[in-house]
Amino acid sequence: MRPQDVAILLKIVLLGKNEWQYQDLARSLCISGAEVNASLNRSKLAGLIDHNRKRVNKQALYEFLQHGIQYVFPIQPGALTKGIPTAHSHPDIKEQIVSEGIFVWPDINGTEIGQTIEPLFNTQVRAIREDPGLYEVLSLIEILRVGKTREKNIALQQLKKVLDQ
Repeated sequence: MRPQDVAILLKIVLLGKNEWQYQDLARSLCISGAEVNASLNRSKLAGLIDHNRKRVNKQALYEFLQHGIQYVFPIQPGALTKGIPTAHSHPDIKEQIVSEGIFVWPDINGTEIGQTIEPLFNTQVRAIREDPGLYEVLSLIEILRVGKTREKNIALQQLKKVLDQ
């Protein structure tokens, strides 16, 4: 798997029952259609999407996020930089998780100064500007990658709600 595979699967979940094409995913995530195709092939092989590559296996995705993402895509927060708040610093999430530190995805047009967390994929910051739901879900993923046990449990509860829709 590659990191963008997680974002693609979550985007499909967020689309719900809405019809979509590979190019729709590519445009909304600011990646190529070939990358979407390759990602869905990897996810099919991993059992995270059905054989038609249209329906996410939500239980398997949840289990991967719960038990594997921090090991498969580990993160070490970096230096202070300007960026977009993420993890427990996300505007909606920080109401639930109180923390002194701020984490950001680097972005010259960002609104906060905080410790750098490298996004899962290169165009993630562009993609989340157009999709608040994706922004929140990917911020929850960052909590799983960088958070403490209590924070991870809160993130998992929120992700479960998203996956159960």
